[in-house]
Amino acid sequence: MIIDNLFWVVPIASLIALGFAYYFFKQMMKEDEGTDTMKKIALYVRKGAMSYLKQQYKVVGIVFLVLLVLFAILAFGLKVQNEWTPFAFLTGGFFSGLAGFFGMKTATYASARTANAAKNSLNHGLKVAFRSGAVMGLVVVGLAVLDISLWYLVLNYFIDEPDASHKLIIITTTMLTFGMGASTQALFARVGGGIYTKAADVGADLVGKVEAGIPEDDPRNPATIADNVGDNVGDVAGIGADLYESYAGSILATAALGASAFALVNVEMQYKAILAPMLIAAVGIVLSIFGIFIVRTKEGATMKDLLRSLGMGVNVSSLLIALSTFGILYFLGLQNWLGISFSVISGLVAGIIIGQSTEYYTSHSYNPTRKVSESSQTGPATVIISGVGLGMISTAIPVITISIAILMAFLCAINFDVKHMLDAQNIQLGLYGIGIAAVGMLSTLGITLATDAYGPIADNAGGNAEMSHLGPEVRKRTDALDALGNTTAATGKGFAIGSAALTALALLASYIEEIKIGLMRLGENVLTFANGETIETSKATIVDFMNYYQVTLMNPIVLVGIFIGAMMAFLFSGLTMNAVGRAAQKMVEEVRRQFREIKGIMEGEAEPDYARCVEISTRGAQIEMIFPSLLAIIIPIVTGLLLGVAGVLGLLAGGLSAGFVLAIFMANSGGAWDNAKKYIEEGNFGGKGSDNHKAAVTGDTVGDPFKDTSGPSLNILIKLMSMVSIVMAGVTVAFSLF
Repeated sequence: MIIDNLFWVVPIASLIALGFAYYFFKQMMKEDEGTDTMKKIALYVRKGAMSYLKQQYKVVGIVFLVLLVLFAILAFGLKVQNEWTPFAFLTGGFFSGLAGFFGMKTATYASARTANAAKNSLNHGLKVAFRSGAVMGLVVVGLAVLDISLWYLVLNYFIDEPDASHKLIIITTTMLTFGMGASTQALFARVGGGIYTKAADVGADLVGKVEAGIPEDDPRNPATIADNVGDNVGDVAGIGADLYESYAGSILATAALGASAFALVNVEMQYKAILAPMLIAAVGIVLSIFGIFIVRTKEGATMKDLLRSLGMGVNVSSLLIALSTFGILYFLGLQNWLGISFSVISGLVAGIIIGQSTEYYTSHSYNPTRKVSESSQTGPATVIISGVGLGMISTAIPVITISIAILMAFLCAINFDVKHMLDAQNIQLGLYGIGIAAVGMLSTLGITLATDAYGPIADNAGGNAEMSHLGPEVRKRTDALDALGNTTAATGKGFAIGSAALTALALLASYIEEIKIGLMRLGENVLTFANGETIETSKATIVDFMNYYQVTLMNPIVLVGIFIGAMMAFLFSGLTMNAVGRAAQKMVEEVRRQFREIKGIMEGEAEPDYARCVEISTRGAQIEMIFPSLLAIIIPIVTGLLLGVAGVLGLLAGGLSAGFVLAIFMANSGGAWDNAKKYIEEGNFGGKGSDNHKAAVTGDTVGDPFKDTSGPSLNILIKLMSMVSIVMAGVTVAFSLF
């Protein structure tokens, strides 16, 4: 396959992203880090974060080594898997981990500089924090697009296949396997980081705020350094790895669907369908950088003003990519370019609506979260009840939005040919439309992830200001930036969850394509149906495979798979919630011990043992993250071996539907509880230290693992189960009982 000049736009865009990430990093490093105390606190956090990440990479490295050996046996020994799979898997995990590492390194250097910048003005603090967050966003998109470009070049050179059309299908399905490496690394980063940060946060809140009556970030609080470290390992390294695999997965799944959907047209159109999602992502990178430069605010800005400032950058970038999509697909000459452009728009619009919905339900600028604050007047129980109710209600808009987006993306791609929408060719084109809608939703990830990574930087800046005893005006500014960060973090989680739904649906279709390749690898070149009819495997469509494996709701195997998939969402959430609970108990006991045994802490005459709290969180996270993460890998494999293809498709459908709704519920409840507490701390309903404040802290404590551990991990679970199923498709067709 000839690689035309247009392809080189993709790797060039990735280098531009990495170049600007480096530029923003250097600009941030030029900022003054503040007083000696501020530097000392920042150093504590930086060392703790790097120490944790080093330990996490050791554990993940062992898991990757075991999986690498397994894939090598399947590929080179049993010949049931593509020989490139072990290497693709490894690079996916490596780049995902690298993105998280660079983002976290930047964040740990940026927090003190943000606090110091807030001495000058709110705008200066926002600018430092946001552009430091932009390093995370640009590193993620830059590394993802670079990895995809390099793999395409390598596979195009080495795969020797005389049929050019079939070669493109092999290339794109092989590239999908590096998504499993990215998803595996992301799950460990999200679960481990989430357990770490929330164990520390619960200890700092319950003992420090409620029992001792001191601020969360007070230097007398032994868990405060561990809490600040946790913000970085959970909300920066974790979200970076998470959205790296979402971003890469959406592009790879769409490319694989394009190769399949346009195979019956011609090779040139196939190539264009593969290139389209890559080009949209590449142009999105450039426009995200433009959006980053227009974010600014004024002194004395309200929460709505700050949200509007960030919204301006995101919305301008989104509008420009929407307009650019039409030009990209027209210039590319893709068949039905106009309809597919509108598929992209449906994804973009869905992302904006989900983001706005999340903001409405989690920001204390709006009634839902203020109602949660108000419920604190009757105690912690009513805070919990109102937060749970809010989270459940908040699922309606995202679910309806994503449902409409799926239908619109599908129908636009097939020119609204409703009468024939279930024809084999239209189904493949429609699924390509859904995949490219996911690419559209994530096309501005460079800036949307910047707004997310900004949150923990602002949070740490507030902690540094409190511990360094900076003036009340500085603390007021960092509090405003921090409250904004809670909302942008919740919005980022909404984006991640929404894109996971679209990407997982595209991966379902890619799974069928991998099943086809697995059958052909085993020499099964003819499918024989129950009625005796036959068809060549290479010419079978998605509809043919659904009929061949009897994937219908009347098939009990499919129903069993759906139940197992739905159960996985709740089982996984329960395991991660309990993991946070166990780690938090140890932290609470340690903080109480220090208050009891280290004389002079409360008087400020003795320094707490911060390192011990960091050690407890690190050990707890390392131990607790292994079982739930491995379960997400093992269940799809076991389901494939016991229930076959039909069971796996049921598993993925059940996991997607239950996981999507549960993730939104948990993220929004947690975000609302957190900001309800912040609203009270601003002087409403009794202010800091009041009984109402203590009730809200209890709600926030419950919400912490909701929004920062279990909820955001669910969208990775959804995609990891899909990726594992795709990678193990050859094993399923070779050894399954059904």
